[in-house]
Amino acid sequence: MTANLMRAETIDWNGHSGRAIAHGNGHDIVACTACGITHAVPLPDPAALAREYAEAYYRDAKPTYLTHASEDQDWAILAQHDRLDALRRALGGSAGTLIEIGSGPGFFLDTAAAQGWDAIGVEPSVQAAAFAQGRGRTVHNRTFADAVAHGLPAADAIAATNVLEHIPDPIATLELARGLLKPGGAICLTVPNDFSPLQIAARDGKGHAPWWVAPPHHLNYFDFDSLEALLVRLGFAPRERLTSFPMEAFLLMDDDYVRRPEIGRAMHQKRKSFDLAFEAAGIGDVRRRLYGAMAAAGIGREATVVAVKT
Repeated sequence: MTANLMRAETIDWNGHSGRAIAHGNGHDIVACTACGITHAVPLPDPAALAREYAEAYYRDAKPTYLTHASEDQDWAILAQHDRLDALRRALGGSAGTLIEIGSGPGFFLDTAAAQGWDAIGVEPSVQAAAFAQGRGRTVHNRTFADAVAHGLPAADAIAATNVLEHIPDPIATLELARGLLKPGGAICLTVPNDFSPLQIAARDGKGHAPWWVAPPHHLNYFDFDSLEALLVRLGFAPRERLTSFPMEAFLLMDDDYVRRPEIGRAMHQKRKSFDLAFEAAGIGDVRRRLYGAMAAAGIGREATVVAVKT
């Protein structure tokens, strides 16, 4: 994958228009004034993309994902608890029906069910849906739009982790989600925190091309502010921000997993060790406060926003 910065120029494509801020794999990344989202152009055909995520994504692009997700669950459950706790706070302390868009192997559903949620997944990948169903989870092996059309129940909460960056029309997905939520329902969205301050430091201070620009798999590029602004436009009120360990910090300390991808898994193990140490010491609240402060400053690898339907 190659990505680089663009000179400031305006791109017009199929009703989308805006300043090109990067380029990668034959796509311009445009700060689109038409839809208010920074996204790739051209956008892929939605039907072809749906087929790819249903049949090929876990097989070809992410062949080790299910194995690594299983290995990582002792660590990933920390963020799952954080997000579920934030949803409970947004709902006034109660659990109810939770639908996860893009539920993958179903580990978030496991954690939600263990906390008393009626947890339902929607997952287009045949492999990932079967993996979750094989462990007893309720997962609809469809796209979210198709699942809504086939009658998903009204939800108290909806979650989507690392989904919005992949889909051609995130606005349509969020409008469907809002329509499915009960009055006062809550949504928890997690996306990569892209064009973040640490990424800019690695780009401009360490000479990295913008490695996070990765079309056609990553089509949309959000940070905390842009994700919150989109939610407000669509009738939500943001309540909380959460984030995760800022992987880009390794680049700033010369652990160059971008140019040396073979060390990427080792860097991942380091962030796991960092987070789990707080839990082992019985001070997990310190980790949560630390990441809360980072999120307030727009820093962290992921941008998570919890909001309520208005």
